[in-house]
Amino acid sequence: MERRELQELLGAVARGEVDPQAAEERLAMAPFEDLGYAKPDLHRGVRQGVSEVIYGAGKTADQIAGIVGALRSAGERRILITRLDAQKAALVKASLDDEDATAFEYHELPQLATVGSLPDPDGVGYVAVCAAGTSDLYCAEEAAITAEMLGSKVKRLYDVGVAGLHRLLAHVDDIQGASVVVAIAGMEGALASVVGGLASCPVIACPTSVGYGASLSGVAALLSMLNSCASGVSVVNIDNGFGAGYQAALIDHVGVQWMGQE
Repeated sequence: MERRELQELLGAVARGEVDPQAAEERLAMAPFEDLGYAKPDLHRGVRQGVSEVIYGAGKTADQIAGIVGALRSAGERRILITRLDAQKAALVKASLDDEDATAFEYHELPQLATVGSLPDPDGVGYVAVCAAGTSDLYCAEEAAITAEMLGSKVKRLYDVGVAGLHRLLAHVDDIQGASVVVAIAGMEGALASVVGGLASCPVIACPTSVGYGASLSGVAALLSMLNSCASGVSVVNIDNGFGAGYQAALIDHVGVQWMGQE
């Protein structure tokens, strides 16, 4: 249940459209449902403004489908499933009921799935997602789709790494007009510092595991971003596009009562 749904339910009770006992029965499901292998958090949207996100790695298709079913039965209009490979995604879709399967969409590049349509953007501005190279797009798309699912408008600025600085400078207006920027890069991770020197808004740096041997699977980019001389740069974990997109959406919604409203 999201905050909007809770407010609508309470409003309906106040107007006499819903019996208080019926409302009590609906709220009695809170705060979670015990499936045995998982306890889906049914009131996370009320507490945090964002409903529970399903981490797909390490879960079976049947387990994921069961969690989706529990969340949807509790009234969740949209669900995000991260770290989901194509084979498991097909099995998940086949395990869902017809309505949820129709709402299921798999995004192969970032290996994530969505259930339910994107909400209309309701942030204070837009999130600019900058990716240094085409090889970083798996992480960039994870960030971009996450932010979109949480109600942010996203501008994608791709292949704008420092090896060709003119490509990034062509998007200075987009960077300076954003409410928050996500800078995604592997190799030496220099993009975050350059973007940080151009932006007046918060910059969320996300290192990727892209690079040759001495990049140490993203550790070099992580350390570079942590040591950025640009002010206003914060850093998430290696390949954590989800975390970057989530944090960006929170910043984009500062002053907004809730996220994901329609």
